[in-house]
Amino acid sequence: MSEPGGAAGLPGSDHRRGGRVTLVGGGPGAVDLLTLRAWRALQSADVVVADRLGAVGVLDDLPATTDVVHVGKTSGNHPVPQEEINRILVARARAGAHVVRLKGGDPFLFGRGGEELIACREAGIEVEVVPGVTSAVSVPELAGIPVTHRGTAHGVHITSGHGGLDDAAVAVVRENTATLVILMGVSSLSTIAQQALRAGTDPATPVAIVENGSTPAQRVTRTRLDEAAAAAAAEGVAAPAVIVIGGVAADGLLGSVRDGRLAGAGV
Repeated sequence: MSEPGGAAGLPGSDHRRGGRVTLVGGGPGAVDLLTLRAWRALQSADVVVADRLGAVGVLDDLPATTDVVHVGKTSGNHPVPQEEINRILVARARAGAHVVRLKGGDPFLFGRGGEELIACREAGIEVEVVPGVTSAVSVPELAGIPVTHRGTAHGVHITSGHGGLDDAAVAVVRENTATLVILMGVSSLSTIAQQALRAGTDPATPVAIVENGSTPAQRVTRTRLDEAAAAAAAEGVAAPAVIVIGGVAADGLLGSVRDGRLAGAGV
């Protein structure tokens, strides 16, 4: 394991061959939700540049020779800025390493993977992208919440909750034209609810908040829009969590669901 930065002369450096970067989506958290292609990339990596979310448990299964660089961010705390992450990827690849950038969810859904791809390509570095299972769909699904459902929701709008909702997201929830899925929105939930209510959204609109999706700590809090902030505070809801707003979030829509299975369904 190494600290962020550095290149030549560090573990994973080999000037005898050209380096490359693989952007890997790690999925929502459970290691067994990694794709086979993602697993193979990780096993062949010289260097893994890892976030703090997603299937970080897989780091324990890497070969002992793999150099792991932690660059994880938390809300309001970015100890390794994105520009530095880009520099690390380029520097380690130029030093001859196969660098895997392990990201939570999918690299291109609020993961800034596009920026990393551009930085590598501009530096002449070969890049492969391995899609990941996005938490925007998988986390609600594992809680028994389909983001689309015949007769309830015919579409889904995915947005970031940083700073509240934009006009498009407000319109979706106000007009009930699609399910609204919000990532990274726990700290802004009060603002989100107020925005939607001021815009004329039905106060009784169902809301579900799924914490730590796909992990043993998964927990679902169901409430209604006008009570969402108070309910989250009372339950001690904390990030990481996915917020679902719309009819599909209603309790009992699909019956009782445990561990991704319908109770009594025999499947």
